[in-house]
Amino acid sequence: MSGAVPKISLGDMSRFKVAVISASWHKEVCDALIAGAKRALLESKVTISPVIFVPGSFELPLAAQYALDSGADAAVVLGVVVRGETPHFDYVCQGVTDGVMQVSLSRSKPIGFGVLTVENIEQAIARSGVPGSKEDKGFDATVAALDLLRLRASL
Repeated sequence: MSGAVPKISLGDMSRFKVAVISASWHKEVCDALIAGAKRALLESKVTISPVIFVPGSFELPLAAQYALDSGADAAVVLGVVVRGETPHFDYVCQGVTDGVMQVSLSRSKPIGFGVLTVENIEQAIARSGVPGSKEDKGFDATVAALDLLRLRASL
């Protein structure tokens, strides 16, 4: 998804606990994604807990499951998968996407998906939220998870 991000006003969401989980590959990009996630949490008055780090994006779904099972109301997963010369990219992207959705649905808790699946590192930087980038997927993924928490609380 790219283009104009919808404006979502969340208000005070301080009653919720949100886990932020990041892959360790492409540290500079992941650090920018984390900064965006923290900014969204701060704007929503959610207490910012220490970021949970995992080796790579493939490990994000299980870490999200651990966090949700340990009391988090929502999770935000952040990572970068850059296409290489082998089918590894396709397997990792599909596994992460399917795994995150499975955990979210099986726990009935939102997971913001901030995993960049890109052709090259320049595309990742352009979506990471660094100054001058066109998108901030860490922020956007966190807002999406928070908005689903808001929706659940209103039903």
